[in-house]
Amino acid sequence: MPDPHTTDGARLLPWTGDGGKPCYLVGDGEGYVSRVADNVESVQLGMAVDLLGHVEDLLGDRSATPEQLRYVVARLAESLREVHRVARSRGARLATVAVRAEHPGQ
Repeated sequence: MPDPHTTDGARLLPWTGDGGKPCYLVGDGEGYVSRVADNVESVQLGMAVDLLGHVEDLLGDRSATPEQLRYVVARLAESLREVHRVARSRGARLATVAVRAEHPGQ
């Protein structure tokens, strides 16, 4: 069964539209929106790394309050959602490239 969050030949973008619905881009991957999406993905992944460092510090701090921990867990959830979207998008594009390599000219 196909993933309802991807479509053949379309790129899942690293942001959502109205009501949190996924946004897709159809194209060759070389245009302006593709470059913006690449930059947004890069920022999201970099922020996830920074957040992990902050979480490690906070978990090592025995004086961390429940409010601080709840806050960082909320940010982790947001970050995980973004990283998951990037992974789905990149995985779908890799699968498309693999199919095209197996069936050139289609």
